[in-house]
Amino acid sequence: MRGRFITFEGIDGAGKTTQIDRLENFLRSRAIEVVRTREPGGTPLGEKIRGLLLGDEMGVTAETLLFFAARAEHVERVIRPALERGAWVLSDRFADATYAYQAGGKGVPGERVEALEAWTLEGFAPDRTILFDLPPAVAESRRAGREASDRFERENRDFFDRVRDAYLERAKNDPKRFVVVDASADPDTIAETLLKEVRPWL
Repeated sequence: MRGRFITFEGIDGAGKTTQIDRLENFLRSRAIEVVRTREPGGTPLGEKIRGLLLGDEMGVTAETLLFFAARAEHVERVIRPALERGAWVLSDRFADATYAYQAGGKGVPGERVEALEAWTLEGFAPDRTILFDLPPAVAESRRAGREASDRFERENRDFFDRVRDAYLERAKNDPKRFVVVDASADPDTIAETLLKEVRPWL
């Protein structure tokens, strides 16, 4: 039986990591193989590209192409093989992040991102995408006191406003795949929402 592919999206500071931890533990407690991964990254090549993307200044065209290069390798080497053997894949970010950050945040025409997505993924998509929605001002306060770890986290609030709007637009256009959760809610409430999504597949 094919596994399930679930992605987690949202602006920095939305609290994705905590909920991925909880869902991973829940699935493992039921003897389900879980492959936890991230983007950019997930493969040796992807991790090298991640270092470039998060640390080196570059033009937005090169940036967008590198995200999709890493993603193509990620799908071919990690995600598809895991799903084919029945594992569940939990990924911190996927293609929606490129649409939100590069198209929404940085102004790359959305049709260009969608064309790259169509070419590199050929219709491959998550079974479910959990979007952790949070006002950028709240996310900023959550990040306060921790040093920005990459150049994206150092962007200003207007940038994150655009990223959030692009995420919500993406979710509106694909309501069957997206589950939008209020990331300011109690963590237990969010966790239960996620469990409601996965229980029918168990």
